[in-house]
Parts: sequence; structure tokens; C-alpha cells
Amino acid sequence: MNKISDPPFLPDREVLHPGNPDRVAETLSCFIRWLDHYGEESFDFQSYYAGAIGRWAKSFYYGHPGYGKLAVLPMVASEAFFPAARRFFWHKQRFPIADSHFAMGFAFLFEATGEEKHYQRALHFLDILEKTRCPDFDRFCWGYPYEWVTKKGTVGKNTPLITSTPYGFEAFYSIYRIDGNKRWLEIMHSIAEHAFRDIKDTEVSPGVASSSYTPYDEGGVVNASAYRAFLLTSAADVFSDEKYWKVAEGNLNYLIESQRSDGSWFYSTDGYNDFIDHYHTCFVLKALAKIVGIRNHAPALRALEKGADYYLKDLLDSEGLPKSFSIKPRMVLYRNELYDYAESLNLCLLMRHRDTRFEKVLHGVLEDVLTRWRKKTGSFRSRKLIFGWDNVPMHRWGQAQIFRNLCLFVKQEKLGEKET
Repeated sequence: MNKISDPPFLPDREVLHPGNPDRVAETLSCFIRWLDHYGEESFDFQSYYAGAIGRWAKSFYYGHPGYGKLAVLPMVASEAFFPAARRFFWHKQRFPIADSHFAMGFAFLFEATGEEKHYQRALHFLDILEKTRCPDFDRFCWGYPYEWVTKKGTVGKNTPLITSTPYGFEAFYSIYRIDGNKRWLEIMHSIAEHAFRDIKDTEVSPGVASSSYTPYDEGGVVNASAYRAFLLTSAADVFSDEKYWKVAEGNLNYLIESQRSDGSWFYSTDGYNDFIDHYHTCFVLKALAKIVGIRNHAPALRALEKGADYYLKDLLDSEGLPKSFSIKPRMVLYRNELYDYAESLNLCLLMRHRDTRFEKVLHGVLEDVLTRWRKKTGSFRSRKLIFGWDNVPMHRWGQAQIFRNLCLFVKQEKLGEKET
């Protein structure tokens, strides 16, 4: 759909099998050249609604769903038929989630190749993360660089999000495991203290607590509890401090209790969003996979196995590729999403050693990413629309996640590791 202005970085003829780590490494080299050319700022999925007009339209839609459809129609139509028009609504920005994924990806590449340039690039993104932390909080945390309109109200710019901050923790941890720099450990401890003290719990029942999304809400979003449960479980392990685990266990129990009988999770349990989609399900499953990799927790393992069965049955299509929804929240004007593919790769890389079914899914998704979704420019398409493609690169919305997980694949294949 969009005019390609970047130079082509990929060769015309490709002879290696898509699952070959050398083929993936070649793709990553092309992506890095593209990233150097394109820059580390990008448009975003929310670009249509980040400016004053978009925020008003989205807010009006949530408050008046009938007439509000007319207010958001120009943005919805543009997103479906002319996605490059994002530039008329907002501007490129830097996103902490993307910077965290880029940091992890370059750390994985360094571990796989030993090339110093990848380690230095990872350090660059850590430096950026230090500079872009939420300025109004004493402890390290991150949010969005714009005002985010939701059904419950507007989340202010640079409000800490528990769905963003754990990626910062993982980014600093990925480098700490390489160089042992105590500076990174100090920042990780600050992040853990933020999640422990600034993010709130809402008790659902004895021993069961829903995590807030920000320091100011009362919870109910399932993947928010998944993120916090993982971060604090990891912190308890890294710092040998059980206070983190005590809080994490309450959020973990909430995940287990909110799981539906078929193994799925609604987006939230607060009655606002009863849909089931691909990447949010992956968020929950990958958190559970990481937690059971740290703690021997039988109920969490059972929830993971039950959720994995649902994922493989209901969130993959007949070809074994990501399906965006099993229960849709509204009419959807696209077919597939890069973010789904990125999170599918991550989940498969976490689960391939536990469940052989994920190995087959991994290679099918990987092949499709490298054949249909990869562009000659080195980046990846963002969405398969009903007609054509959305080719606007969005670092937070898939590019950085795909990069990170392809790097993890190369690391696992080169070093024989099966989980990170």
C-alpha cells in the first residue's frame, strides 16, 4: 500500500531454507542496515489517536458509541486503506518497549556471534532507556510517550505501565548476564521496587490479587497481572528476596483463577473487554512459561499446559499460522498482524523444549515471516489488510519484537539453548 523509499537491502535470490539460522542471520543483518537508515523513531499503531483530534474522536467514540463511529471513521478508513496517512495525524517517536526489545536482540546477537558491535549497540539502547524513564517517578519505569485514550479514561504521557516496564527489566538483565556490570543490577533492583511498591494490588479473594495497569487504577486486565507476576518472580530469584515472590504469587493466582474452562483468558475480568486475541494470550502464556522456568509451581504449570492447548487449537489457522482473534471485540478491518507473528515466535521459542508441537509451529511461522512478511528494504510488513498490506514500519508494534525473537532463534540454534 505504501511507496517504498528505503534502498533494497535483501538480495534478489535466496537459496537457504527459511529455518536455517544462517538465513535468519542474513535477514537480521539486512534489518540492522535498514534500522540504521530508517532511524530508531517510528510511527505507531496509536499514531492516529495520539494527537488532539484523534484523542477527541476516540474519547467521543467510547462515550457515545453510536455517533462516535462517525468521529473515528476517517482514522479507521485510513488505517484500513491508506495507512501511510498516519503522518498527517502524529509524528515519529521513540518507544521504550521497542528500545528494550532492540537491546535484548543485540545482546542475543552478541552471545551468538561474539561480535563486539552488537554488544555496543545493546549498550546504546540501555543508555537510551536510562534517559527515557518516566521522569516523575523516583524508581525506574516506563510508559508511552503520548496520551493514551482508553475506555476508562486517558492515561497521561509517561505514566508507568506494568506492560512496558518489565521489558526494561529484561533488557538490563540480558546485558548484566553478559558483563556483570553492577550498574545494571542496581537499575533492575529499582525496577523491581517500582513494580513492588508503585503498582497496586486489588484483592479478588484470599491469596488472589489483580495487578493495576498503572499506579493509579484498580486492575482487572489479565496480561497486566501476568507481566507483574513474571517481573517479581524474576526479581525474587535474582535478588534472593521472597518479598517479591509473595506479591507475585497473588498475581499468579489471579491468572490461574481467571483462566476459563477451555484454557483461554479474556483480555480483562472487569467487564470492559471480553475478547480473546492472539498476542495478549501470548503475553500471558510466555509469563507463565518464564515463571515455571524459575519456580516449581504445579498450578502454574497446569495453567500453562491448558492455555497452550487452547492456543494451538483456537489461535492458529488451518496452516498453523497466527490467527488474530478467537473472539473479536468488534469488526476488524485487517487479516493478520506482525505483532501476532512476533509473539508467536517468542512463545514457540519458550515452549519448544516443553511441547514438541511448538517446534512445528515455530518453523511454519518463521518461514511465513521470512517469505511473506519480510520486505526488500530489510524491515517487515505491519499488517495484512483486507486489500493489500500496511507497510508502515512501527517499532513498538512488531518490528522490534520480530527482531528480538529472530535474534533469540539464532542464539538458541547457535548455542543449543532452548529458553530465554
